[in-house]
Amino acid sequence: MKLPPLLVVDDEKNMRLTLETVLRDEGYDVRLAESAEGGLKLIASEEVFLIITDARLGGMSGYEFLKEVSRKNPNLPVLMITAYATPKLAVEAIKNGAVDYLGKPFEPGELLHAVSRCAERYQLLAENAALKARASEPYKLEHLIGDAPKVRDLRQLVQTVAPTDATVLILGESGTGKELIAGAIHGLSKRVGKTYVRLNCAAIPETLLESELFGYERGAFTGAHRTKRGLVEEADGGTIFLDEIGDMSRPLQAKLLRFLEDGSFTRVGSTHELRVNVRLIAATNRNIVEVIQKGEFREDLFHRLNVMQFRPPPLRERGNDILLLAQFFLRQFTFRLGKTITGITPAAQSALLAHSWPGNVRELRNVLERAVILETSDQVRPTSLPDFEIESRLRNGGFNPPSVPRMAPALSMGVPVSLSEALVQFERELILAALQRCGGNLSRAAQQLDLSRHALRYRMSRLDLKADGVVDDDSDSPSVSPAR
Repeated sequence: MKLPPLLVVDDEKNMRLTLETVLRDEGYDVRLAESAEGGLKLIASEEVFLIITDARLGGMSGYEFLKEVSRKNPNLPVLMITAYATPKLAVEAIKNGAVDYLGKPFEPGELLHAVSRCAERYQLLAENAALKARASEPYKLEHLIGDAPKVRDLRQLVQTVAPTDATVLILGESGTGKELIAGAIHGLSKRVGKTYVRLNCAAIPETLLESELFGYERGAFTGAHRTKRGLVEEADGGTIFLDEIGDMSRPLQAKLLRFLEDGSFTRVGSTHELRVNVRLIAATNRNIVEVIQKGEFREDLFHRLNVMQFRPPPLRERGNDILLLAQFFLRQFTFRLGKTITGITPAAQSALLAHSWPGNVRELRNVLERAVILETSDQVRPTSLPDFEIESRLRNGGFNPPSVPRMAPALSMGVPVSLSEALVQFERELILAALQRCGGNLSRAAQQLDLSRHALRYRMSRLDLKADGVVDDDSDSPSVSPAR
């Protein structure tokens, strides 16, 4: 990282030039001023990472200059040098904001060491600010892409809830965008300028989760050689997002419940109570009712977390949002990979709509990245998409028929068939049975099978099922027997 210049303020020309030579030889960019007034004028128009000033100057003294800099630029370090160094003056300089105090004459190495420390400090602060900016960058409300009614309602709810300090619980399947919702809430809140901390409760061993969350005192356990602040302290004034909270142990749930009451907690190995002001957002992909009934999650903690509840819909329930998201990811990956793919063919769109997306938006993102890598034309074709065989078998919450339709002839007669052939035959029988029950009404059959009409038509085409007698609207129709 390139450093901005540093400023040398001294009313003695020879000292200014000597310091300039020493510092430039070490690669620093240097600005010079012969008075405190000139120094103040320069830092008002140009950024510097350090000021080196003499204590005695013509006009405004170095101490007055130090006070003025500390008032206007409290984060700008000032190094003071003087030929009249005394302990009392050194204490006065440090109290007024100087980072160091050097008495004349001094060794060049002593000066360069102090300057180097300030340069490292500037770079660390700049890197930390850049990391914070990048960390909050992906979490914007406009990244909640979709026109489905549930997604529009979700965006509106985020805008309503974000400015408050209400605790939020996000429930939804893996990959539906829970972390994106949490980040958008923080980004639209009054805490946006403060720290945003994320913690995946399932990714940290149970024995370490408490110390990671609430910190620990020196000697609290083997290896605790120093006191460590927990994430709740790091997030003081800001927001903490606890993902996969359903995997948290019950003892730690009790401590979290107490923390939610008034922000108080104790570090591991301590009896001293601390308190912070933190907004908490929690999320889980587990069935919250089921884990409460099993005794794995405290019901009182659920009610404490459940002030505002968000339930992002699974991708399979979002209809044409699949194509909107696919186009978004397509643009993202073509730019990143330097490709010139401009769209998705109708056949590939039908394949995307036909899939049930057990991995939700995360799975769709991976599929589009794969397609952009493999595609050699200017349009994503079905050949660049996976066959979704394994993914479809991972589907959660899919359609389970009350009873299996008649067994496929090859299976009932004991004729050996491959697994893929058996799956194709079984899928054909399910679709035919649904159409038969719905009197040939495609919309109602698709609803029973938990598919969109586009997806059902695509599957019928792939299985070579003719559409004779099938009605493609929501009206009632006479009973028909679809032909193969």
